[in-house]
Amino acid sequence: MKLQRMNRRALTLGALAVSGALALTACGSDDTGSNGGGDATSTAKAGAIDCGDAKGQLLADGSSAQKNAIDAWVKQFTAQCSGVQINYKGSGSGAGITAFNQGQVAFAGSDSALDSEEIAASKEVCSGGQGIDLPMVGGPIAVSYNVPGVDNLVLDAPTLAKIFDSKIKKWNDEAIKKLNPDAELPDLNIQAFHRSDESGTTDNFTKYLIATTPENWKYEGGKAWQADGGQAASGSSGVAQQVSQTSGAISYMELSYAEGMDVVAIDTGAAEPVKASTDAATKAIADAEIVGTGKDLALEINYKTKAEGAYPITLVTYEIVCDKGNKADTLPATKAFLNYIASEDGQGLLADAGYAPIPDDIIAKVRTTIEGLS
Repeated sequence: MKLQRMNRRALTLGALAVSGALALTACGSDDTGSNGGGDATSTAKAGAIDCGDAKGQLLADGSSAQKNAIDAWVKQFTAQCSGVQINYKGSGSGAGITAFNQGQVAFAGSDSALDSEEIAASKEVCSGGQGIDLPMVGGPIAVSYNVPGVDNLVLDAPTLAKIFDSKIKKWNDEAIKKLNPDAELPDLNIQAFHRSDESGTTDNFTKYLIATTPENWKYEGGKAWQADGGQAASGSSGVAQQVSQTSGAISYMELSYAEGMDVVAIDTGAAEPVKASTDAATKAIADAEIVGTGKDLALEINYKTKAEGAYPITLVTYEIVCDKGNKADTLPATKAFLNYIASEDGQGLLADAGYAPIPDDIIAKVRTTIEGLS
């Protein structure tokens, strides 16, 4: 059954990739969904997308976490706005921010908000303005594992930290046994995989460890992996592939990449451990605070939440764009696309693809900010 689920996942991701590629070349009128969810994809009805003066090619790069969502959005948008081509690479958050601050892309995706140095650098590209963060995609960071015979693994923050810091090396370690007294844990080496590229997913995963178990995770955090040991793979798809193929493996990835694999339930201190889900992520995002200034809508998530049903390892992917000083030849298409993905129709595509829509009060601020881009 697990193999069948993994095959279905591979077909789903393959369909998303193909649909994104077709959108760039054919701009056809096919209104089928990219993930097989009729209800979700039917929300992008004819007339729901305002193309305005959008035309030409938009180059974008960044977060691989949102790549599946971007592919679905691109298919719907370019089917209606036939004068626009959108090429989103999904090379990782670090690569996206670098490309944005070098003026190579119209917008970037990042699972971490711009830091002060990145904002300062953006002012060289955004004439009279700066880069700002627009929260657009939410989602849990699932901790996926491949341990034969173990279907409902529970871990907590200290145990996760020790696993990814190479302090716990066997699946039958006493700390894991204590959290899973009824499981038949094998005498099997743990193969912990982390991202080799600079990644906002890494940043958010390690922020969770820093916030909840600083005594066991003594690293500064950031987009680059800092702990010793473990094995590395590139992108969310890379670590997902390694977990699916490697007995004893464990890694962190967005829920959309974990379909068909076993995922850890996190013991947060609530009455019941919480598994990654879009509903559980939405509860966490709704509890976030806007900490950006001016038009910047960067959020701060409460990784220590003990609320029932709230999944603590949750990220928000931002679209990064200039508030002022966007290039005149790409601004109309950029605004049209961002307006669509922030719309009710655009956000309506997310849940069935394994993502969490941004809560209403926050996405309303995003829409207002997009209208003011210049």
